[in-house]
Amino acid sequence: MNVRGNDPPKRPLVALTMGDIAGIGPEVIVRGWLDPRLHALARPVVIGDPGVLRRAIDLVAPDRAIRTQLITAPEAADPSAETIPCLSPASGRIDVAGVVPGTVDARAGRAAFAYLTTAIDLAREGRLDAITTLPLNKLALHQAGISHPGHTEILAERCGVADHAMMLYLETDSAGTRTDTRQQGSGLGVVHVTLHVALRRVFDLLSQESILSKIRLADQAMRPLTGGRPPRIAVTSLNPHAGEDGLFGDEEQKLIRPAVIAARREVLDATGPHPNDTLFYHALNGDYDAVVAMYHDQGHIALKTVGFQRAVNITLGLPIVRTSVAHGTAFDIAWKGQADASSLIAAVRVAARIVGGQRPNDR
Repeated sequence: MNVRGNDPPKRPLVALTMGDIAGIGPEVIVRGWLDPRLHALARPVVIGDPGVLRRAIDLVAPDRAIRTQLITAPEAADPSAETIPCLSPASGRIDVAGVVPGTVDARAGRAAFAYLTTAIDLAREGRLDAITTLPLNKLALHQAGISHPGHTEILAERCGVADHAMMLYLETDSAGTRTDTRQQGSGLGVVHVTLHVALRRVFDLLSQESILSKIRLADQAMRPLTGGRPPRIAVTSLNPHAGEDGLFGDEEQKLIRPAVIAARREVLDATGPHPNDTLFYHALNGDYDAVVAMYHDQGHIALKTVGFQRAVNITLGLPIVRTSVAHGTAFDIAWKGQADASSLIAAVRVAARIVGGQRPNDR
């Protein structure tokens, strides 16, 4: 029961991790801060370097009287349009002043890792409602001695989960993309069975159980975004024309179809395998709420083509809520004042929707 009567639920406290400071992350944060929608959606707090944040403010909003509030705990954050709370973790106090914009630097990789792990730990302690991450650079991570290829793998290890996945999510927009009137508002999520691996390894990594586990994760992930109704899940094929009855490969018959049948036995609304060359046409027109794709580009290309600035990454299977912008560090335009914050606003909005869908209204 909502003990505050008709009062709306409190806006979630969402950490924005700065990411690789040589990229556009700091700029995106400040440009997003200037957008009133960010503050209507959440109570944002930055986890990163306050000196870098100040430089980004001076670049993006030199005429605005925006101050940074240095904090040591998220509970002390008092965000507003004119105040950006910034938490600099002790482990992240790395001298990044000499990092050159648009370059790969181990110091930036080490700092980005510290910002992320600090946010993860605070969220696991219940001191943050969600994390929205800005991009990091995989080579900078590697040069810093961090073996993980990206955010998803770091999150999974830090949270101690083995069954996880990345979902690329596209909200319904006001311009007509993804506007199925039968289920308007749910958007489209694409969950990947395999992710950051060489394409030649995909065939070896696929199994009936790995596909089934991602169908389950897609169902769980989409329910807060569909208002609780069972999401309609389409499973892609791997081979052209869904294998053409074994003519172009038998993975559909041996692996994918049995996984779909097993999912339906669990009363999940899953169908497939569908030919990938036509599936996304139907999915983007509202026939499905989620697609389970076999590999990274199979899902990414379709969604980013139609909604690059609005797409959001969501990590599934975690005990915390994590969303991310769908773009990279964009070294080519970093620190030139050209960065766009549309994906950040979308990522925070989706995080707030997930938090709202998971928690009771009186939280």
